[in-house]
Amino acid sequence: MIKKYLFLVLLFPSIFYAQSERYPVYDGCKGSEIASIEDCFFSITKKHFFAEFKTPAIVENEHYKGTANVLFVVTKEGDFKIIYVNTPYEEIKEEVERAFKVFPKIVPAKYNNRAVEMQFELPIKFPVVKYIEENQNTATPLAPKEDLFVIVEKSRIADSVFLEHNSQLNIPFTHQKYVDYEFALHKAEGTHTASKPYVYSEINKYLNLTEQKKKFLKPEVKSWLGNKIWNEHLLQVKQKDFWFTLDFLVDVQAGKDNSDAAYTYNNSRILTVNGGLGDKFSYSATVYESQARFADYVNSYISNTSLLTRPKNSEGLVPGRGKAKGFKEDGWDYPVAEGYLAFQPNKFMQFQFGNGRNFIGDGYRSFILSDVSAPTTYLKMKVDFWKLQYTNIWMWNTEPSISSVSNPNEHARKYIAAHYLSLNLTKKLNIGFFETAISTGENGFDAGFLNPVIFYRSVEFNRGEDSGNAIIGLTGKYKLNNNISLYSQLIVDEFSIGNLNELGKWQNKFAYQLGAKYFNAFNVNDLFLQLEYNYARPYTFAHKSPILNYGNYSQPMGHLWGANFYEAIAIARYKKDRWSFSGKLTLGKKGFDYEDETVSYGGNIYQSYEDRFGDTGNELAQGNTANLFIADFQGSYLLNPANNLNLFAGFTYRKFSPKIATAALPEGNTVWFSAGIRADLFNWYLDF
Repeated sequence: MIKKYLFLVLLFPSIFYAQSERYPVYDGCKGSEIASIEDCFFSITKKHFFAEFKTPAIVENEHYKGTANVLFVVTKEGDFKIIYVNTPYEEIKEEVERAFKVFPKIVPAKYNNRAVEMQFELPIKFPVVKYIEENQNTATPLAPKEDLFVIVEKSRIADSVFLEHNSQLNIPFTHQKYVDYEFALHKAEGTHTASKPYVYSEINKYLNLTEQKKKFLKPEVKSWLGNKIWNEHLLQVKQKDFWFTLDFLVDVQAGKDNSDAAYTYNNSRILTVNGGLGDKFSYSATVYESQARFADYVNSYISNTSLLTRPKNSEGLVPGRGKAKGFKEDGWDYPVAEGYLAFQPNKFMQFQFGNGRNFIGDGYRSFILSDVSAPTTYLKMKVDFWKLQYTNIWMWNTEPSISSVSNPNEHARKYIAAHYLSLNLTKKLNIGFFETAISTGENGFDAGFLNPVIFYRSVEFNRGEDSGNAIIGLTGKYKLNNNISLYSQLIVDEFSIGNLNELGKWQNKFAYQLGAKYFNAFNVNDLFLQLEYNYARPYTFAHKSPILNYGNYSQPMGHLWGANFYEAIAIARYKKDRWSFSGKLTLGKKGFDYEDETVSYGGNIYQSYEDRFGDTGNELAQGNTANLFIADFQGSYLLNPANNLNLFAGFTYRKFSPKIATAALPEGNTVWFSAGIRADLFNWYLDF
């Protein structure tokens, strides 16, 4: 306590010296007594606002009674800027923004004679007329949200820590974190939401990322170790023309499932480097070294001995990460490396080249392109202008279960060229067109597929019959209001229009998705709800030559379940301060092949459709039909906003009921609890 008062005594002279400039100053407040500067600012702000603000008609007609809280700042330049308006009425938000636009420019707040940004909250009680009458002769409730010392310290830390916010780097794609970004894009006009990961500089136009993260900083932490845990990167360097950060992160978790194993665990050590050279070029590299033992159903997947998907010269395949070797008695060792270079030559175009994963779609799943398989080499070009966003991705994929023709010790390579055109037809309706072509060979990409403005189907056809594979798709998104969006996908692998009345023909290979998102559901801030339905016919995404299927590293490039299934998903996400929570229910039915894998029932895209069950009479979920139910609940506490380090705990219940249980498809219930500390850097789909 004595130290605290001593600190205040020592600090007092400097505060006193600059007290007259502590708060923003209107012209009408200049020359006021020092003690009244604050009152003058509060009084004139209220007077300006309520003189301009007009209650929207719908609010009056509905006799609304309540409080709308306006969070705003006076910037370092002396401008008024709204951060957030907490109200269920969009009309109130628009009127508040209009009222603040007529505010004059003033002298900004200052600290030690340096202009600083200062944050305030203005409550608006309805009915407004009664509120003004009650408060016209009383002290104003307007007040700064934080102590000025805290505001200045947070700004100082943010300026040196959040260096990536104006860069061309990807924001790490996790569904939980992307809710805020999608909501910001959803509320704005002329935006596109399907092509992911988003880029920092792109999102920063619609959402102040620094303000979002700055509130989690702890300026009271003074020790080097404390700052590295709560506020900063392990190493950060910022110069006039370049910057870079380095972090040593972890994904360390321990848990228990209901199998005979003593415990489950994951132990990942992660080294990540991010940086920028000038304002057009950025780079990123991340290396994972991991050992793990998972829940029993995941271990069964990894150790599956199927010749169709088991990597050659390997002991297993970790879903979403790549091949693994055995570790100790019943664990797995699986290294992963990702990285890319990013270049933005002008405001219309972005280029990336690297090893990683991409996603196209508005749902939790995607048939078009998802991030469920292992990282792959890619080149991406994104063009954004007028009402269009055009994404081209060229991928060099690997199939570890298939040997190269020229070298039996080398895994086979395949080449995928995909492009997606997103078009905003109206302020509410967006449609998208997708096309991909898959080829193989010892000579790499055909130069024809490198043309970004050509129909790949024609290139694939002209190269020779059955020399490749092509898939087309259509997406749609409708903005119902500022909180709700509807979305869909349709993928056509092959389709026989003349046989619509006979859906059981094997050529009818298609998949579709329907979904809805509800942001700030039921007027609860940061509550997000999502419903989604996915359907894929048998043999969709497969090919008579498995190397030409729509897959990568023994997993689908689209939906995690491959084909021959239906699935319904319900998701709820909520965050409060540093806390985040999510719940997900998955219910579905899928048809698997039997253990001998001599006949394809259309569920495994790595089985040739030449071995199909039949030309006609094909039904959804045919074969070894399994019912699947998964309930997954996650909670996390954000430690460091600079590197996404979190404490977390999760609970998963899985019920799997196949018609015939096999070694690869054991019947039973799984109960799995885990907890630990991890950097939230990617989606990991274990809901299969």
